[in-house]
Amino acid sequence: MVARIGAADVIDLIRRPLGLPDGIGIGDDAFLSALVRRAASYLCPCTARVLVSSVMEGLQGLTAQAGPLEERIEYAVDKALIAGDLLELAQATFGNAAAKSTWLFAAPPAFVARPSGNVFLMGITLDEPTPLPASMASRITYDGHYRLLHRHGDEDLPLVLRELGLLELSTRTWLREPKAEDAQIVADRFERELLRQGPSGEVAGLTILDTAAKPTFYRGRWTTPKRQSGLFVARRPQAYGADLWGYALLQDGALMKFMDFPTKHERWRGSDVAWHLQMALDHKAGNPQRYRVRRTAGATVLDFFSPLPSWAERRLAAIGRPAPKERCLFSYQFAESEIPTETAFLETSLWLAPAQTREGD
Repeated sequence: MVARIGAADVIDLIRRPLGLPDGIGIGDDAFLSALVRRAASYLCPCTARVLVSSVMEGLQGLTAQAGPLEERIEYAVDKALIAGDLLELAQATFGNAAAKSTWLFAAPPAFVARPSGNVFLMGITLDEPTPLPASMASRITYDGHYRLLHRHGDEDLPLVLRELGLLELSTRTWLREPKAEDAQIVADRFERELLRQGPSGEVAGLTILDTAAKPTFYRGRWTTPKRQSGLFVARRPQAYGADLWGYALLQDGALMKFMDFPTKHERWRGSDVAWHLQMALDHKAGNPQRYRVRRTAGATVLDFFSPLPSWAERRLAAIGRPAPKERCLFSYQFAESEIPTETAFLETSLWLAPAQTREGD
């Protein structure tokens, strides 16, 4: 007998072999992240656009909201880079020397031990959603884009995972935090490097992050150059792959110089360099980016209104956990005892300032 099933039933059938519960739907972060990892297992190395298109194609016909879903998948790819499931290599070329782009690679299965004895899982296997046996895979908690494996009793979970062939990373290696610097020093360093560049020709499709715009509305800060003059974090199109990040010098809206991110001296992703620099520029301009402390029943939440560099968000994930957002870009919740240390980190390393209670986008 052949039975007719609906889109929700199909989604549940997809979720089960991924180890996810039924009945949540198509748009939750854990589901999209799992699909990104599975697609990456057989497509990588590839560009982010190929990965997003593949996941979208697999979900075709299961939702009428293609535009918002594509944005969520793009977000899941970015989070996979932050979590350590994917690795990024900028300006790489495969076969065609003219087709330089940013390529994504599947990271090997690895883990980071937390002080609680639980571990963060990361990386991608080729044949299965997880390298763990079924008895351990059932203990994985899918917390948004992150996977947490819980310890049973007094078991030495890191030892068990090492014996299964997973690579153990120290928290310091995983976080890879740069040393804290003064915002003025960071801004001056990039300005000197940009001014050493030769003249730039016209770049079609250039967009800039407007430092004068409201720092709690990230998407609204992006604009095309008009009559602006000065230094701006920017993005420029390229023939293959996502737009490149960089730093632009404008005069009355005309592009004078442009420097691609990451530079040869940087070890971070182009977006990480750009977001960190923008934080320095906002602080320098007296218009710092914001975070908000929000206390709820049983938890203290930090809300963020702009993207953070991957190393900063990894720190939040290592100490806290993703939380439902409220009039912001994303949120993490923490034990109250952690808040003073984490807000000091935000203000010292990222130059953020506390927001008013209801400030948001």
